[in-house]
Amino acid sequence: MATNNRNGMSREEAGRKGGEATSKNHDKEFYQEIGEKGGEATSKNHDKEFYEEIGKKGGEARNHNNK
Repeated sequence: MATNNRNGMSREEAGRKGGEATSKNHDKEFYQEIGEKGGEATSKNHDKEFYEEIGKKGGEARNHNNK
């Protein structure tokens, strides 16, 4: 694992630590709110075909995992 910052920590490790710190400082409502904002932003930036494609990919992955 390559180190990418001054502390000798990988991006993966830094992300994990940041995520853990965030989860300690915020509650369920925080995650619901940012999820809703992300969904709204995604819907503004993508069309029907985008959702059809990700739905198709999700179905393929699900079918693959059930075999």
